[in-house]
Amino acid sequence: MQFRRRLPSLTALVTLEAVLRRKSFTLAATELGVTQAAVSRQIAALEEELGQPLFLRKHRAIEPTSACVSLGATLAKSFADIAESVEAIQSRSQDVVTIGATVAFSSFWLLPRLAEFRRTNPGILVRVISQDNPITLDDGEMDVAIRYGVPPFSDGTVIASRGDVVCPVCSPDHLRRRGDGPLGSADEFIETEVIDRSWYGWAQWVSLTGGNIEIKPSLRFNHYTESIAAARAGQGIALGWRMLIGTFLEDGTLVPASQTELAAEGRYNVIVPIKAKRSNARNLAAAWLTASLHG
Repeated sequence: MQFRRRLPSLTALVTLEAVLRRKSFTLAATELGVTQAAVSRQIAALEEELGQPLFLRKHRAIEPTSACVSLGATLAKSFADIAESVEAIQSRSQDVVTIGATVAFSSFWLLPRLAEFRRTNPGILVRVISQDNPITLDDGEMDVAIRYGVPPFSDGTVIASRGDVVCPVCSPDHLRRRGDGPLGSADEFIETEVIDRSWYGWAQWVSLTGGNIEIKPSLRFNHYTESIAAARAGQGIALGWRMLIGTFLEDGTLVPASQTELAAEGRYNVIVPIKAKRSNARNLAAAWLTASLHG
């Protein structure tokens, strides 16, 4: 092809891009897995082919010329475009989708339903990342995520959302032991201590429902999954997010400890990154999450 006759060595161009990005022959050599001398030879050969110097050599430093900076900017964009195209092809061929959610949402809602998605989409490899720290979409690791909160979000586009209600729950045995009647200070309460206070604690729940009782939890956990496990084991009353604990209410291992419910301000949102990679796997997963959330 004609353009190949006009291009310098691709190895030399890759070396130049690494030197400019790392601002060092030595660091570029380490990244490329070659010696510093090999990097110097590639740059020297490129300078000879271009007919002008690309760097001003100073004591323990290099300074790129204006022509070098211009060429480097073009190389960085071109290599980024190539990498994105290769990644898109690999994604389509491998059919991999990465779903992000909190530990509680993954454990209680996503995992029990994931078998259905895998059964209807046997060729897709599913990767689930569960974490209670805020999930960010800017790094490109997630294809789709479920985030609790109030949209809009700066790093993603909401394609579906659903609200929830919060009510006190406990095991049937615990309810029998405490008997009927309103919640009071004598009850055993289980608290989930989380940094993100958009997830209600007992003090918020009492305040927002107009209650007038003093709650001193006898058990505290830093993960909601542990709070619900303790409640199911009969160790007290926890705040139950109905959408998350629906399976436990259905199988009878949890029952309402009070008829008072609170509509949560936030919502569960299915979101995709603003700069989302297009892939069949991601589109199928996003559509399935949307249908399941609304189902």
